[in-house]
Amino acid sequence: MSGIVGVHYLDGRPVNGEDLSKMVDILAHRGPDGADTWIGQSVGLGHRMLWTTRESLIETLPLVKQDGNLVITSDARIDNREELIAALQINNRPSDKIGDSELILAAYGKWGEQCLEHLLGDFAFAIWDKGKQQLFCARDHIGIKPFYYCRNSDTFVFASEIKAIHTLPNIERKVNETRIAEYLLIVFEDKTTTFYQDIFRLPPGHCMTVSKEDIKIRCYWELNPQKELRLGSDEEYAEAFREIFTEAVRCRLRSAFPIGSTLSGGLDSSAITCLARNLLDKNQPLHTFSVIFDEMSQCDERPFINEVLAQGNFTPHYLNGDKLTPLEDINRMMWYHDEPFYFANSYLYWNTCPIAKNEGIRILLDGFDGDTSVSHGLGYFDELANQGRWFKLIKELKHREKYTEQSLWSSLSPYLWVHALKPSHRKFIYRVRRKLAKLNKFRKGKSNTQANTNQIINDKFVERITLKEHLQSLEEKRYKPQPRERDCHYQSLNWGLIPFFLEVIDKSAAAASIEANHPLFDKRLVEFCLSLPPEQKIHQGWTRMILRRGMENILPKKVQWRTDKNNFEPAVIHALLDLNRELVEKVILHNSEDVEDYVDMEAVRKIFQKLISERKPSDVIPVWVTTLLGYWRSK
Repeated sequence: MSGIVGVHYLDGRPVNGEDLSKMVDILAHRGPDGADTWIGQSVGLGHRMLWTTRESLIETLPLVKQDGNLVITSDARIDNREELIAALQINNRPSDKIGDSELILAAYGKWGEQCLEHLLGDFAFAIWDKGKQQLFCARDHIGIKPFYYCRNSDTFVFASEIKAIHTLPNIERKVNETRIAEYLLIVFEDKTTTFYQDIFRLPPGHCMTVSKEDIKIRCYWELNPQKELRLGSDEEYAEAFREIFTEAVRCRLRSAFPIGSTLSGGLDSSAITCLARNLLDKNQPLHTFSVIFDEMSQCDERPFINEVLAQGNFTPHYLNGDKLTPLEDINRMMWYHDEPFYFANSYLYWNTCPIAKNEGIRILLDGFDGDTSVSHGLGYFDELANQGRWFKLIKELKHREKYTEQSLWSSLSPYLWVHALKPSHRKFIYRVRRKLAKLNKFRKGKSNTQANTNQIINDKFVERITLKEHLQSLEEKRYKPQPRERDCHYQSLNWGLIPFFLEVIDKSAAAASIEANHPLFDKRLVEFCLSLPPEQKIHQGWTRMILRRGMENILPKKVQWRTDKNNFEPAVIHALLDLNRELVEKVILHNSEDVEDYVDMEAVRKIFQKLISERKPSDVIPVWVTTLLGYWRSK
């Protein structure tokens, strides 16, 4: 993790070195190990260095090619280094003396914009090509590394964080009301937008060329939902998964400093932690970081955490979740994040990173959202229903019934509704339900949480920005039923919330000068899991079967075959109502003028009172997004 910035004045005027230095300085937390800038007339690049890998210790960025025609600034970890070194024929020194940014620059020198076809890893970079008089910018396949940019009539500027862009005097700070509406409605389909007008995100798997004439953005990689892997046995699938997953973890262990891993006790973080421990030298114990609860015992995962730690060669660290609060440090969090974030439990990770920093950790492994990358495989039920294989579906649901609290009928009825009823019948029933419930906004029947968020948006705001049809089309895209499990998996992997939350994690880690690494979102692993037959994802009621089988003799049995999942919602409710209520009420009850143009405050206050009296998780998000929006707007 490092910080990158750059400016290109499209009218040809020279870059002001002081302006560029301000951009670099405001990102000091992203790179405390060094800073530098490069200016070439109307173009300037800057970099903040965080040493992580051994190769990074000898890097100096921005890096200028010997002939002076190419210059790069990058935040990158390249995983196929040996392959690239051989292809690029860099044989004049040992590989540990070759930086990752040098490999990217050499790849661009050899293959031009097609260099991205040869790069594997997490990266965001910009290359100034003097010969072509253009900037070439790119972001990794999944969107692990952030890349924000702005273009107005005479300026193109980019950075790892929005705050660096805002240091330039000619960049206006205007609120993007469309993004506010999407945030309130939990609609995250747009991977380019931010909460600021004219500031955008380069989407994952995309690159961009910038010249005086224009900006061209293209997709250089996307998942292929048509590809299907066929192997001979369950054992072969499990072995293939284990091999790719192990390599994904190994690539992220390149470090000149102690390694850390979050350990919640769930399948994902436990699998990563166990693999990392097996791969590290026996003289290098793995530091683990776990949130534990003494008072909120229903949130405590120590029985599973301890099963992992019992394998040995760990240095465990604990945070008392009972004492952590989401709003105590909210002003500082808002400065680092630049924008409101979504999940209320983000404060748990935010508080973990400084503890890791104090232990000398530079790289922190995380098991973020393996539910999506590996997939539960529940789309297989839709596939069976869509194919009319009702007996097979019922058999699978009966197996699933053993591990859930749902009856067979409650599990089966949604599939009957979607796949057995004719569209005309469904439309008729929808009309009746809408009249009975007096539903008048955006599909309020999907979930209690979404119904509540739909209720809190201000009708006058929606009318003023004329976005009702736009928001409905985005929502329809997200919730459109899919015919096959692989299509469901593909849709989940392409949900805009994934890169958005990866950016939230990046900023929380960066605030503590730490790089967050996500083995479960390794490009190779994601492609592999998407290509699997549905029976490898769900089998006889067991979800995420490929991970369970692949981690045989690696995960403790108690973790490998657990059927439940930790729920931090009671802890979040306790923190908001018992520890931070005054800070919530500051926005909801007293200083609502910052959000009342966007939010129906009467509706929010009713939900807040309901949350106080009933403490239902479905009421948390409307209160949380309103509160966060209020603190962000007050800045």
